[in-house]
Amino acid sequence: MNTVQNDTQNNTKIMVEHNPAQSRLDALNVSKWPTWQKEVSTFDWTFHEQEIAYILEGECIITPTGGSPVRFGKGDLVTFAEGVKASWQVIKPLHKHYQLDGNAVSQAFRRIKAALGF
Repeated sequence: MNTVQNDTQNNTKIMVEHNPAQSRLDALNVSKWPTWQKEVSTFDWTFHEQEIAYILEGECIITPTGGSPVRFGKGDLVTFAEGVKASWQVIKPLHKHYQLDGNAVSQAFRRIKAALGF
């Protein structure tokens, strides 16, 4: 089952695929992606590039600025569009594989550009 959350007011998008097929995960090479963990917490975040995350453990609610809350958890594949600004609520400790668009140089450039206000 796929759930798509669109925030049309800010032209942002978060897509949650609940329990994607193993063949889909294999095609994306998810097992080779780096991992990241976060304790139960609340924080704001801006996605400077598209991110795809496969949730290994945990449960979260992310609320895009001006949008509706989106809930996801263990076994979900979540795509965050470039430019999404959101508030995270980590309900159960999060452990995820993730993949960012671009390479390390382009990712650093986007973050520096954002920090300088461009």
